[in-house]
Amino acid sequence: MGYRYHTQIPTQAGRNRLPVNPCTLLDFSLLKLAAGETWSGESGEREILAVILGGTASFTVAGHSFASVGGRDDVFSGKPHSVYIPAGATVTVTAQTPVEIALPSAPSDLVTEPYVIGPDQVETGRWGAANFARQYHRILTEIAQPDLPARRLIVGETYTPSGNWSTYPPHRHAIDNLPAEAQHEEGYYYRVHPTGGFGVSIVYTDEGEQEAVLVRDHWLQLMPAGYHTVASTPGYTTYFLWFLAGTQRTQGAHEDTALAWVGQQVPMLRSLGL
Repeated sequence: MGYRYHTQIPTQAGRNRLPVNPCTLLDFSLLKLAAGETWSGESGEREILAVILGGTASFTVAGHSFASVGGRDDVFSGKPHSVYIPAGATVTVTAQTPVEIALPSAPSDLVTEPYVIGPDQVETGRWGAANFARQYHRILTEIAQPDLPARRLIVGETYTPSGNWSTYPPHRHAIDNLPAEAQHEEGYYYRVHPTGGFGVSIVYTDEGEQEAVLVRDHWLQLMPAGYHTVASTPGYTTYFLWFLAGTQRTQGAHEDTALAWVGQQVPMLRSLGL
């Protein structure tokens, strides 16, 4: 199947880029710095959301200084700090502690200033019920942060508990048919707790193409198309940073029609305390 891509992203010092990318809009890189190290670069024609996965760093973006951004030990230790980097910006990051920073990006013509998104601005909640319940963080979305400017990027985090399913019923972002569905490319960056475990990602299309793959720490999944869902193996929590970009910055997903009845049971399951 050529429409999507699974890979383990490198974790060397500095900015780790993707060797192959099937998307036309989305891109991703991982910045890893030791305490005291500095990295500098440019956003070019792309907007970037720097999500602090763990650690603390100071940023200078287009002449604006943001000191001591971050603080959580890792992705399983609370809400994130993030920095929105607009197109056309120079960027310098200095690590105060060892730091890992996710850098999802998309093309942008938006003229705006950089800004920090603190944990108090991140919306948290629960999707699903029973064994397809999961927790989410909305970091930069038109739903939870309507006043924060962005051109294309929609970003958040999901935590799938031991033995549970996430993004279930499976959904796609294939066509612009608002409000039911919006055409988006989507990416997932994975971590697993405790270390050494794995989750399972399933992607398939209406045309019958399908594949299931193991996802471990630092695996990345890019999905220009297809229905997708994730399961955590027993004993492990699967985290993924999700990021989308399309022609419109409006969320909308079409659930697999054959499985949509499962999602319709959520109110009843929750009424039973599940």
